[in-house]
Amino acid sequence: MRPSRTLLTLLALLSVPGLAWALGLTGPGPLLAATLVLLGVALLDAVRLWSQAPPRVTRRVPAIAAVGHPLGVELELSGGPLRVDAFDHHPPQWRAEGLPQRVDLPGHGHVSLRYALHPDQRGLYGFDACALRLHAPWRLWTRRRVLPLPDTVRVYPDFARVSHLALVGTDRASRIIGAHQHRRRGEGTEFHQLREYRTGDSLRQIDWKASQRARKLISRDYQDERNQQVVLWIDTGRRMRARDDGLSHFDHALNACLLVGFIALRQGDSVGLMASGDQARWMPPVRGLGAIDRMLEAVFDLQPGPVATDYIEASVRLGAHQVRRALVLMVTNVRDEDVDELLAAVRQLQRRHLVCVASLREGVLDELSAGAHAGTDAALEAAAAEHYLQRRREAHDALRAQGVSVLDVTPAQLPGALADHYLAIKRAGRL
Repeated sequence: MRPSRTLLTLLALLSVPGLAWALGLTGPGPLLAATLVLLGVALLDAVRLWSQAPPRVTRRVPAIAAVGHPLGVELELSGGPLRVDAFDHHPPQWRAEGLPQRVDLPGHGHVSLRYALHPDQRGLYGFDACALRLHAPWRLWTRRRVLPLPDTVRVYPDFARVSHLALVGTDRASRIIGAHQHRRRGEGTEFHQLREYRTGDSLRQIDWKASQRARKLISRDYQDERNQQVVLWIDTGRRMRARDDGLSHFDHALNACLLVGFIALRQGDSVGLMASGDQARWMPPVRGLGAIDRMLEAVFDLQPGPVATDYIEASVRLGAHQVRRALVLMVTNVRDEDVDELLAAVRQLQRRHLVCVASLREGVLDELSAGAHAGTDAALEAAAAEHYLQRRREAHDALRAQGVSVLDVTPAQLPGALADHYLAIKRAGRL
């Protein structure tokens, strides 16, 4: 129980008759009367507030959320009549809009209040309680009550784009995420169907036996081979802690892998996932769009750590898990000091798998190398950035000399580059 500002103001006003008595302008009667009235009213108001049962509170919050997207929360309060200030004990890492709120509860019924949270990191987060400040009927006292109200929310990578892609065709989905290659009709490695000959079909597509039976030209239609396997390998080491556009490189990699995994699943392939570095995870390749849910569940709480990734150990582990030949799409940040170990790991994998390394490049490096700002300091920064980029290119060239496909991309370019490479592999029938 605490006195309100109203009560403190009234107590301060008692100084007026007290000052008049001190100056001999009046007797003690007015001061004594005002004091007794105020104390009586305050005591009655305090008793009424103390006997008032706290409101019942129900929280409605989605069980899952996507990083970077607002999360709406609703609190329903019932029991009154009472004025209440409500503040929800949400995860402290998240920015909140619409708290605290003041509501006047009717004698019967309920009142709902809504506010928004902005989750900026993946993982499992909890709500502890709801704090209420109850106002006495005459607003002379307030009382604080904390009601236990546990809830949990799983914050997943940004799956909103994947949900959008589910509504469109595969070719359009690949264009949306930035891929520029498209399967041309009639090409591929797996027979799809017979159809009438069309102008532009090559002679090797014509099925002469079917044409003889139908007494017209019949062509074979091919599609990319299905039921192949793709493994998305994500680095969880210190290289992936850099940030671009408000997200860590690791989060950019997760979002890109989800998008490319969706494209591969729509193509009929199986998609698996491995994380190595600070935290290790393994999800074996699975077919069907339900694999996206399994991927989200497998990686939603992964975070990059301040450790160096052991590429050789990770390649041995991947080789033990993945026996069947697969396209391994590895997302990391290649530095020149890592190239020897990474080369050894790649050689180990190339005995059985087709390997592609996507090396993320910090966006600030391009800006520094361009030397957009004049001055000595800007020139030194540009020279240092260019030297670093040159060493980086040399590391990439060493990987390419080993027969490894290397994608040197910024986080914004990653989804399109990965999808382009996957679709090119499918079209060429290299897997």
